[in-house]
Amino acid sequence: MGKTDGFLIYDRELPVKESVESRVKHYQEFQHLPSAELLNNQAARCMNCGIPFCQSGCPLGNVIPEFNDAVYNNQWKKAYDILSTTNNFPEFTGRICPAPCEGSCVLGINELPVTIEEIEKNIIETAFREGYVKPQIAIGRTGKKVAIVGSGPSGLAAADQLNKMGHLVTVFERDPEVGGLLRFGIPDFKLDKKIVERRVRLMEQEGVVFKTNINVGVDYSAEELDRNFDAVVLALGSTIPRDLPIPNRDAKGVYFAMEFLKQSNKRVSDIAYLDEEINVRGKKVLVIGGGDTGSDCIGTSNRQGAEEIMQIEIMPMPPGQRDETMPWPMFPMILKTTTSHDEGCERRWMINCKEFLKDEQGNLKGVRATEVEWAKDPVTKRYTSFVEKPGSEFIIDCDYAFLAMGFLHVQHKGLVEALDIQLDPRLNLIGNDTEYKTNQDKIFTCGDARRGQSLVVWAITEGRKCAEKVNIYMKED
Repeated sequence: MGKTDGFLIYDRELPVKESVESRVKHYQEFQHLPSAELLNNQAARCMNCGIPFCQSGCPLGNVIPEFNDAVYNNQWKKAYDILSTTNNFPEFTGRICPAPCEGSCVLGINELPVTIEEIEKNIIETAFREGYVKPQIAIGRTGKKVAIVGSGPSGLAAADQLNKMGHLVTVFERDPEVGGLLRFGIPDFKLDKKIVERRVRLMEQEGVVFKTNINVGVDYSAEELDRNFDAVVLALGSTIPRDLPIPNRDAKGVYFAMEFLKQSNKRVSDIAYLDEEINVRGKKVLVIGGGDTGSDCIGTSNRQGAEEIMQIEIMPMPPGQRDETMPWPMFPMILKTTTSHDEGCERRWMINCKEFLKDEQGNLKGVRATEVEWAKDPVTKRYTSFVEKPGSEFIIDCDYAFLAMGFLHVQHKGLVEALDIQLDPRLNLIGNDTEYKTNQDKIFTCGDARRGQSLVVWAITEGRKCAEKVNIYMKED
C-alpha cells in the first residue's frame, strides 16, 4: 500500500454530520462532504495485510485494498475503474450497506476498521462529479429479449449486467417509480432519491427500458410475459411482512412499517397516495422490532414531529463488542446505535407484546407487554427460547405502533401462482443455487425472492450471478 504505517498514524474518522436539531427539520442527507485530506488519511489506514479478508467479507468481492491504494494516491479514475468491475451501484452500498467488509477488516481485530464504506461512496460520487461515469452502450445486440420483474437492487443489477451483455432488457415495476426498496422503503435522509434517479437515467441511456405502474400478473399477463420474452427474471423481493397476531390487531394506528415508510417517501417526493394518511406529529409512537427498518421508522417519526418514540425488541440487547459467538472475521452482531436513535428514542430489549389496547372509537391507545428472559444453548451460546418474567406486565402508552419485525417471503398471489413457480420450505422461490433457474423453462429468480430477506449488497450480488446464468441459457437456446 501507499503508506505502510498509515494504520499506526491515523485514527478512524468519519465526516461531520449535521446537528440533530437541524437535520430533523428536513429529509435530505445530512453528512457533510469529507475533505480530500480526510479521505487520503482514511485510505492510508489500509494496512497491506497480505490476505484481504475484507474482500471475502464483501458479498460482491470488491477489490478493496486496490481501490483504497488508488484513493490514497489520488488516482480517482483508477479507483472508480476498480470498484465498478465488481459493484454496479456503489452509490447505494456506500450509503446503506452495513459494511460486512469492515467486519472482516484485519485492522479491526484490535483497532477500529478502515472506513471502507465511506471511501467507496466517495469514489463513486467523485466519479460522477468528474465525469468518469459515462453510458456504456453495448457494442452489439443479440436480439434476445429479457424481462426483469421488479426494479429493486437485484432486478436493477440483473438488468444492468444483461444489457451490457447485449440483450434487450425491459424492467417491469408495479410502483410509479423505479427502485423498489431503494425508492420507497429507505428514507431520503439515508438515500436521497436523486441518487436512485441518476442511476436509472444512466441505465436508460445505455438501453434499458423501464415500464412502471405495471403489475405483472395483473396488468400484464403471465402468458404475455412468456410470449414476448426469451427469458424472464423474477426479482420480486421479500414483501410479505411478519405480522403480530395478538388481540386488537385491528386497532386504528397499528401499521406495518413499510406502510408508514412508503407513504412518507411518496409524500416527500410529492407522489400521490390513496391510503389514509399516517402522520405522527404530536403523537406517541411505538416501534416493534429492533432492526434497520425500525430505525428508519424512528428517523421518519422524528421528522414528522412525534412527541415520544419507543423502540422495543424481543431479543436481548446485543453486546457492545465481539463475543465468543462472533469471532473475527465473522460479521459482528453487536449493538448498533444509528443516527436515527441519536435523534431521540427510548430503546428497550426483551419485551414481548401481549395485546393492543384501543379506545371506544377503535383507536390504539397502548400495548400490554411483559418482560422476558432468554435461555442459552450451553454449547453454541446462542439464545434458544424465552419465558415471560413473572410480575413484569406493564402498559406502553402509544397512539401509533409500527411493526418492523422483518419479512417472511415473496408474494405468491398473482404472478407466482400464475406461473406455477415451486416454493422452498420457507416459501421463497426455488432457484437452483448454482443456476438461479426456477422449475419453469426460461424463468429465473434472484434476490430476496429467492434467498429471503437480506442485504442490498447480497441483492446486487444475486442479480449479477443470475444475469450470468441467463446469458448462458440464451446462448444455448
